[in-house]
Amino acid sequence: MSSFGLTIPATLLLAAVLLLLVLRAVRRGEFDDWEGPAARHYLDADDCPERDDERSHDG
Repeated sequence: MSSFGLTIPATLLLAAVLLLLVLRAVRRGEFDDWEGPAARHYLDADDCPERDDERSHDG
């Protein structure tokens, strides 16, 4: 029974910290754009992509 006296406050403290972290992320707008970072790779305008075989011609 004495283990509950330590684990319950520790669990409540951890839950409060996690809740504060989520609320801070929401206030900063980190959840505003879900599709932007995933589509950024496809919308990147690389006119000249890098090639692996360019290193072999250096030496």
